[in-house]
Amino acid sequence: MHATTTIFIELGAVLFSLGVLGHLAIRVGISPIPLYLLGGLTVGHGGVISLGASEEFIQIGAEIGVVLLLLTLGLEYTASELISGLRQAAPAGVLDLVLNALPGVVAAFILGWGPTAAVVMGGVTAISSSGIIAKVLGDLGRLGNRETPVVLSVLVLEDLAMAVYLPVLTALLAHQTFARGSLTVAIALGLLVAVLYLAVRHSDKVTRLVFDPKADRNDEILLLRVLGFALLVAGLAQRMQVSTAVGAFLVGIALSGPIAEGAAEVLSPLRDLFAAVFFVFFGMQTDPESIPSALLAGSLLAVAGVTTKMITGWWAARRAGIATMGRFRAGAALVARGEFSIVIAGLAVAAGIEPKLGPLAACYVLLMAIIGPLAARFVEPVTRATRKRLLART
Repeated sequence: MHATTTIFIELGAVLFSLGVLGHLAIRVGISPIPLYLLGGLTVGHGGVISLGASEEFIQIGAEIGVVLLLLTLGLEYTASELISGLRQAAPAGVLDLVLNALPGVVAAFILGWGPTAAVVMGGVTAISSSGIIAKVLGDLGRLGNRETPVVLSVLVLEDLAMAVYLPVLTALLAHQTFARGSLTVAIALGLLVAVLYLAVRHSDKVTRLVFDPKADRNDEILLLRVLGFALLVAGLAQRMQVSTAVGAFLVGIALSGPIAEGAAEVLSPLRDLFAAVFFVFFGMQTDPESIPSALLAGSLLAVAGVTTKMITGWWAARRAGIATMGRFRAGAALVARGEFSIVIAGLAVAAGIEPKLGPLAACYVLLMAIIGPLAARFVEPVTRATRKRLLART
């Protein structure tokens, strides 16, 4: 009973504080994500206050938050839009992965960490945070913008690349044989192809799993069936070494027609709740004492990361025929790094690859998770002001 009471008190304090931080962010006119992250930093390991009893619950809530963010994002688009976007964005996806992995690889070799650490750091710097970006696009009301499908296509390609990268990295860290590592990758790819096939070819049948078109809509049943199905697929995807984000996103894509709108409506409050928990947990995993020693290297990587993502977004949006402002918005939207980078660094730290890798990755991701939402929010006014100054000089 005492443990339960402590959990209630800690969770109540956390959620109420999140409400206060969210209100402050709205008053200032920014996304609440940076404040959520900083809030998590103060109550995490080495923070001002330590949450012990409720940390496990918050961790589970954070994982659910990622699933809900990507599920509701997938509900905004159809399978045909996904395939079309992937085909169009394939060159941009390749550029994105190569250009953004390069700073991490170079940093690892400069620091003398060796090739395995270079593979790890390449993944840390390459992959944007689908969870943070989905939240930012929703907060800023940009889900219907012309550049948003371009951004989402790049994110999906990154997540698909992760389905190959994570099994390879796991095999590399575990020193598996080539045959064993190849089998792990083959299983992951097979599951990925199967889920994509169902999402594209049989979306109507998937929809009938969660909604009977002959019955009246019941929000309670709809919520339970959609959420349950998404968690089930995400869990199976993770079991097979495929990103839970990919699984949840494809479930959203597979649900078509009016049911998609209804599902998005009933899931919105849950998504906002668990998304906030996700960002708090993310901040909790960063030890404030480890930041100063890695701040210089992390800041340099952050500058490089902002630059490479802006280039990627600009180029991808330009190929899609989007105007100048939309190109800047696309680049800024891709800046944030998050859950994938932490997972990758965590695997390397657990394998004992390099003790300094963890603090550097944590510092880098925290900086990018804060800079990303701010960049997305202020890219328009900054771009307009810059263009006015340039025009005034001519």
